[in-house]
Amino acid sequence: MHRRQLLVGGASLMALTGCATAAMDTAGASAVSEAETARAVLAAQAPRAALLQPWTGPFDGTPPWEKVTPAALREAIVEGIDLQRADIAAIADNPEPATFANTIVALELAGEPLDRATNLYGVMTSNIGGAAWDALDTEVSPLLSAASDEITFNDALFQRIKAVADNPAGLNAEQQRLAERRRDAFVRSGANLDAAGKAELGRINTALSAAFTRFGQKVVADENAWTVVPTEAGVAGLPASDKAAAASAARAKSVSGWVIMNTRSSVDPFLTFADDRAMREQVWKKFVNRGDNGDANDTNATIAEIVRLRQQRARLLGYGNHAEWRMQDTMAKTPAAAQSLMDRVWAPAKARVAEEVADMRAIAGFDIEPWDYLYFAEKVRKAKYDLDQNQLKPYFELDAVRAGSFHMAERLYGFTFTKQPTGTVSVFEPDVATYEVRDKASGRLIGLYYTDDYARPGKRSGAWMTTYRSFSKLDGSKVILASNNNNFTKPEPGQPVLLSLDDAETLFHEFGHALHYLSSTVTYPSYGNTPRDFVEYPSQVHEHWVLSRPILDGYLKHYETGEAMPQALVDKIQAAATFNQGYVTVSYLSSAIVDMDLHTQATPPTDIDAFEKASLDRIGMPREIVMRHRLPQFNHLFTSDAYSAGYYSYLWSETMDADTWAYFEESGDVFDPDIAARFKSIILAPGNTTDRGESYRRFRGRDVDVTALLKVRGFPVG
Repeated sequence: MHRRQLLVGGASLMALTGCATAAMDTAGASAVSEAETARAVLAAQAPRAALLQPWTGPFDGTPPWEKVTPAALREAIVEGIDLQRADIAAIADNPEPATFANTIVALELAGEPLDRATNLYGVMTSNIGGAAWDALDTEVSPLLSAASDEITFNDALFQRIKAVADNPAGLNAEQQRLAERRRDAFVRSGANLDAAGKAELGRINTALSAAFTRFGQKVVADENAWTVVPTEAGVAGLPASDKAAAASAARAKSVSGWVIMNTRSSVDPFLTFADDRAMREQVWKKFVNRGDNGDANDTNATIAEIVRLRQQRARLLGYGNHAEWRMQDTMAKTPAAAQSLMDRVWAPAKARVAEEVADMRAIAGFDIEPWDYLYFAEKVRKAKYDLDQNQLKPYFELDAVRAGSFHMAERLYGFTFTKQPTGTVSVFEPDVATYEVRDKASGRLIGLYYTDDYARPGKRSGAWMTTYRSFSKLDGSKVILASNNNNFTKPEPGQPVLLSLDDAETLFHEFGHALHYLSSTVTYPSYGNTPRDFVEYPSQVHEHWVLSRPILDGYLKHYETGEAMPQALVDKIQAAATFNQGYVTVSYLSSAIVDMDLHTQATPPTDIDAFEKASLDRIGMPREIVMRHRLPQFNHLFTSDAYSAGYYSYLWSETMDADTWAYFEESGDVFDPDIAARFKSIILAPGNTTDRGESYRRFRGRDVDVTALLKVRGFPVG
């Protein structure tokens, strides 16, 4: 979730390095003084709603999930907006001259009760879902959008912010940067518009908020569908664990046979291993047509509305298109810079796809269709590298993978994770587990880490990381509350959850986000927000440690025999490391290119399917591959503005990720303590207190080398 989401946009990276009882450093002591001044300005009103109250219990207080209901949360959000409004009015109407403490710091602390409520709201609508939560989301999201606009459009408030930012005498560099970023964010959000312009922008933002909610709900509804495989022949070839999961899903749905849920974690294994080509086609078509079936869950009209509203907003704010507006506060800065990187990778990726298809056709004896790609790629993998993905799964049992990720965190950053007994804190779902996080050297309490691993009806698809409470010295250095969320199929009691290598890397990826937050030393909460094309870098780099020998030897052992993965099998994996990178790159990059194409149009398209096809035709999309996220189900783009004109950011971040991993490898020790310490202190800990491009240069000693990315993917460097 995005803390301070009503005041500051962007990717939220919120973390901590200490608890309330830790000794304050100079910055921390200064922050306490600033906070005291700021709190004296704010309207001191005690909230009435139960879900607005400060959290109590261990770990500096944790969310009271047992009290959370749609009705209680609605009450809390409505009252929280009123309390935030009073805080903002107190800052804006303060008769004292504007200062950093009574204006900028006060804004950092304003609306704390609402923050608590919206954090709960985000978790319940994402992780639980269902009709009651959908109804709440539909009602509340426009209210929150309007509340955000109300702050941005408050001219008295903006003039105070501007006064501090335009006259930075006496501020240190960190304070000056914060004031300037706050001023610039207000300008980008319409603070300089006249009354008519603000009214129009408010209308657009409210309409967008409602459309985002509708889009997400439609996609979740389509993902709650499934395909029934009626005969055993239809699941022939599936690994035993996947077959058992499909049988379990069928029993849960009270149908005979096997059920393939319409989510990637169920569909991809079926497309990779199922021998029945006709069933593969059926499963594939249902999956790629989510949101695109001309029924009540069709999202095309909603997308057309969103891109139209985005273009209206961009023009109103003085930008040529949505991408230009959205990319102002990114590392890339412009659509052209992002497109340049994508173009550099697109051509070699397409060339690799042609090679992959030729290899598969030689085995298949017929033209490869999209539902054949993963299946015959697996056949080629076996033929070329003698590597069967089914050989790997027994080594990637869920609990073992998580234990390996904890060991990585301990080796690199000195964090330890201790599982807490059931009932230590309240959780929002019985399967959620919690882990106490401490600094190994000092024993200092750092955080509480929640894991929510299993798919359920109503839960949004994919994997993600959330914080329930961020760290800042301004807030008193409270214990961070962080969560990783997955969509693995829940097994029958007593059965293991066996992951693919890709799933294991995804778990390490999302854990990397958590480690970013757990390493933070920011004073001001807003500095947790890093540019969208930087935010994936700290998560992506951690994927590389999955196959490091210490993790394999110590944790990723065969779940039945207890033996570590033999080096011969590791060698096969490494020999095949660049295998199928054409498919992986093209499926991702086509989505990023179409995203940028869509959001740089002078005239937004109305026929979304036709636009998608024309955009793919223009870049020569291989017919054997479909976009990883087709527009009708592209949650990144259409459930918020967060990744819109920004899906390229995974590639942008990967340039830094690949270059960083090369740095560790070149040292001769992928757990090199000196590099790890510098990565933590320069890249992870500071948040956005300094320019992120400059921070990378400090860490690496030079600008990022894109050739490392090409090498990782096995593409020609020249």
